[in-house]
Amino acid sequence: MNPKRQRKLILILVLVAGIGIAVGLAMYAMRQNINLFYTPTQLAQGEANSGQRIQAGGLVVKGSVSRDPQSLAVTFLISDLKHEIPVTYTGILPDLFKEGTGIVANGHFVNGRVEAEEVLAKHDENYMPPQVKEAITEAGHPQGK
Repeated sequence: MNPKRQRKLILILVLVAGIGIAVGLAMYAMRQNINLFYTPTQLAQGEANSGQRIQAGGLVVKGSVSRDPQSLAVTFLISDLKHEIPVTYTGILPDLFKEGTGIVANGHFVNGRVEAEEVLAKHDENYMPPQVKEAITEAGHPQGK
């Protein structure tokens, strides 16, 4: 084979391999950062695998918020009016967090509960995350409140 052609062939093969590795690493990174939204009913039915990174949303059940006086740990229940799922969170909750309002918890689903790394609360009195509103409407509650 001509040395010039051989160098071109090697260059092309190196470029194809490099592009393949880059695409593979990008796909791996995206797979690690995907967090799908689940309702309490979906979690109760086992649709999420244990240890999976998720977003879970619902209404904070009244009377369920329990704070640890020694730390920033908080546990509470979220509901879509069909099922309730416990959520644990360590940190400062948003100012708008309160019982009876819609929240979205980002974290991992472990042993039947959500271990939240971040809790997002509604930003005004009329807003509810779209996924939470849809889940509550599907549960048969007319206005999602």
